[in-house]
Amino acid sequence: MTDTPIPADDPPGRHHGEYKVPGGKFVVVDLDVEDGLLTRVSVSGDFFLEPDEALLDINRALTGLPETTTAAELSAAVTASLPPGAVLFGFSADAVAITVRRALARATSWSDHHWNILSPTVLPTHVNVALDEVLTEEVGAGRRNPTLRFWDWEEPSVVIGSFQSVRNELDPDGVARHGITVVRRISGGGAMFMEAGNCITYSLYLPQTLVDGISFADSYAFLDAWVMSALEKIGVTAFYVPLNDIATDQGKIGGAAQKRLANGGMLHHVTMSYDIDADKMVEVLRIGKEKLSDKGTRSAKKRVDPLRRQTGLARTEIIAAMMDVFSERYAATPSELTAAELDAARDRVATKFGTEEWLHRVP
Repeated sequence: MTDTPIPADDPPGRHHGEYKVPGGKFVVVDLDVEDGLLTRVSVSGDFFLEPDEALLDINRALTGLPETTTAAELSAAVTASLPPGAVLFGFSADAVAITVRRALARATSWSDHHWNILSPTVLPTHVNVALDEVLTEEVGAGRRNPTLRFWDWEEPSVVIGSFQSVRNELDPDGVARHGITVVRRISGGGAMFMEAGNCITYSLYLPQTLVDGISFADSYAFLDAWVMSALEKIGVTAFYVPLNDIATDQGKIGGAAQKRLANGGMLHHVTMSYDIDADKMVEVLRIGKEKLSDKGTRSAKKRVDPLRRQTGLARTEIIAAMMDVFSERYAATPSELTAAELDAARDRVATKFGTEEWLHRVP
């Protein structure tokens, strides 16, 4: 009986990338780069592909492409190489493109980064919104690790999306009657009605390399996969409703918004309802009939399904469960806001987020 030979290591310079397709299979790419071109490309994984020969077609299509080829161009090359009737099960041309980009270190995975978590800290809503911009810039510039931050606040507020109209979204009488602070954020999406303790809001600050090759629409569910696991842990089965709603079989529980900055930083922001006063909300927000009909409901109240009722847990317990899952999944460690970050956020309130020009930039 002889020992099984141990295969030699890949030669120096060999590039290796891996990608687990959400809800799908594992894709691996090994390749070399010579004179700026991809060589010896080998795609593998536990996916299913018919016919067998299509794998060689994919490898040939990628071989010879410039290492600067974009994810969209890589995906197009893979698609063009496939014979008529080819079946890709558990993966896609986009998944191959993402894996190639990861092999070239132009795309990253969660495990490529050291993640931090910022626990809830009570701050004025204007400062919370300004911190989203400041911390996204800091991550994009490489001065802060990618970070998950949970918000906390005291004053009743409405945070409107970057492109929403104050006049169209808010009832001025309701705003005045309930003492609502109105703030505009940098991300798109809809208005958030926020009283102390009535919802769970968090922001992810990340490099855009984490979503390289992932479509804008798919990036929402990709960045919140850990949240679905955390909700499952506390007995809530949640799912994404395109484009950016988080729901259960009992109704909508939250929504997400994003903003990508020129320096490579990205903000992914989510608010989930915990115990919202629906009567007050409809007095403050102008929730149009068209929006309600689009969601398949007749009443704004039916669109709010508090996590408190579904779980019976305190808000702090739900946040703790979310932090635990994120920490376990991504080896995240606690962090603190620095004095410089807080000062920068307060300055940003004075010059931008607290100004009438910013608030009313969309009439």
